[in-house]
Amino acid sequence: MNYFSILCFFWAAIGLVSRFFILRLGERWNNWELDSAYTESKPRWVYLLGVFGLGLVGYSWYRVVVTDVRFSWIIVVLLSLTLVKVFNLTFNYERFREFVVNTLNDSRRWRSINVSIITFSVALIFAGIFLY
Repeated sequence: MNYFSILCFFWAAIGLVSRFFILRLGERWNNWELDSAYTESKPRWVYLLGVFGLGLVGYSWYRVVVTDVRFSWIIVVLLSLTLVKVFNLTFNYERFREFVVNTLNDSRRWRSINVSIITFSVALIFAGIFLY
């Protein structure tokens, strides 16, 4: 198993495990997100996530350049797109939290996001198995 397949499986696991907890906990998940994860004042973990995200994307691009894994650039481009969320979370926290509150209160939007993440996670598993 190479770095890119591990990246696919790890990313898919995060998506699927978090959806399991969301479905299992229901309203308690929403309360946890608003009261613990995305408090009104920006938590310190946001900065750690920003540094980790930049490091992971940078290291992944490095691996694309130095290893000869076919289609490795695809997963790294997708990973790079997550920096949009990381930057919004880090530098525009109030607006990001407002988005979270609105999403948690809109069942249609919340369901769409969850279905999208489950679908993306399954696609990542297939990519990890068949592409890398």
